[in-house]
Amino acid sequence: MPKFDTNVQELKYKVLKEVAKSYIAGTLTSDLPDIPKKIIPGPKPTMRCCIYKERAIVNQRIKLAMGGHDDVNNVVEVLNIACDECPLGGYEVTNRCRGCIAHRCEHACPRHAISFDPITRAAIIDKSKCINCGLCAKACPYTAIANVQRPCEQACKVKAISRGEDDAAKIDNEKCIQCGACVYQCPFGAIMDKSYIIHILDLLKDAKEKNYPVYAIIAPSVAAQLREYSLGQLVTAVKRIGFTAAVEAALGADMVAYNEAKELAEKGFLTSSCCPAFVSYIEKYYPTLKDYISHNLSPMATIAKWIKETHPTAHAVFIGPCVAKKKEVQKPEVNKYVDYTMTFEELQALVDAFDIDATKLDESPLDNASYYGRIFARCGGLSDAVNEALKEQGSDFVAKSLMCDGLDNCKAGLTKAKSPTRDFNFIEGMACVNGCIGGPCMLTHEFRNKADVDKYGKSAKETTIKGSISIYVDPDKE
Repeated sequence: MPKFDTNVQELKYKVLKEVAKSYIAGTLTSDLPDIPKKIIPGPKPTMRCCIYKERAIVNQRIKLAMGGHDDVNNVVEVLNIACDECPLGGYEVTNRCRGCIAHRCEHACPRHAISFDPITRAAIIDKSKCINCGLCAKACPYTAIANVQRPCEQACKVKAISRGEDDAAKIDNEKCIQCGACVYQCPFGAIMDKSYIIHILDLLKDAKEKNYPVYAIIAPSVAAQLREYSLGQLVTAVKRIGFTAAVEAALGADMVAYNEAKELAEKGFLTSSCCPAFVSYIEKYYPTLKDYISHNLSPMATIAKWIKETHPTAHAVFIGPCVAKKKEVQKPEVNKYVDYTMTFEELQALVDAFDIDATKLDESPLDNASYYGRIFARCGGLSDAVNEALKEQGSDFVAKSLMCDGLDNCKAGLTKAKSPTRDFNFIEGMACVNGCIGGPCMLTHEFRNKADVDKYGKSAKETTIKGSISIYVDPDKE
């Protein structure tokens, strides 16, 4: 079994694997009572109050593993039955309260929600009246009142998660940018991304019957993922699953870098368009900067576009660490090129569902891109690539980049961008800390090392961006 950061990821993997195995065996139906019993064999519960609840939750996970609910317009869903163990959160009085006589907290509360214990004199907050304004916490001289947030609420930097009427987490789809931070941080696995592995298996089956190619587009962040087997062995495993061939998303990154450099020199100011969560963040929270988003498609969509233009009957599936890519594929300008996306978690589940031991496979080549395309996987890689592309184009324009990883840094960077005194002309934005190697669907974040990405980049056969893409397209006609 692969290494995971948490038991939640392991449980998710087990469900995906069993669903895929049922499909392969031809026994997949909407009702799979045998899977919960395989994953939670019993007779005693290991995670919840009773084994029946554990199995009921697994049934909900199976639903998401098979594509989720059609009436939920989000690639992230809440499993309400699993979301009942977190404290309700909000402002709580801690043991730092001294029971003072000033009662600043009481006077600051606009809803008269604070009273005092007659014996200890400690403050008490009436949750039925509290509106979580935080004025009491600001007023307390002992900082004895703390805002206790649920992990999902704390992880969500756009405040799209709140407490629903049933006390389960509730996602505001109008605010959500599908970054996936809540998926990774929820300690009970009560928030999950929908999986399209069954749709992908259907596609591969149909391709075999009708003899058309299906390409796997592998994200360069895979360099910080592999430990038990090599990238070449992974490519062979991908072919064993049924894909015709594997192509580097980094080749699309080379194409994007070359064209984005031209666009930046022409317009004078630009924000990147590679990270779909970052693009959505701008569109929803900084709409005045929307016109400055690069008009280039993401590397995933760019290479898929080339594949379909070169092989008109071909189909394409992206494989990476990202939840937001699943939403990006739903965009009209993207879904005509990319059929589905799959995470590294889902890929591992498929490899194991087919009983493929990747450690024993021969290696297949994957050498389509340059160093600069491959380093898109970490923060700063895109900026380096754009500067290199300007240099290769002989441009006099100088890119002055502001590199932002994580939404807190993106917020600060975009706020600076609105200032007329900004001292940069290009924003490289990535919603995940450290860039794609910090994506929510990496098998483990233990190895999210920039050095791994740079090492992978330096192993590229092509040393220039222009040299990389000229094999496939005329870069100066793009």
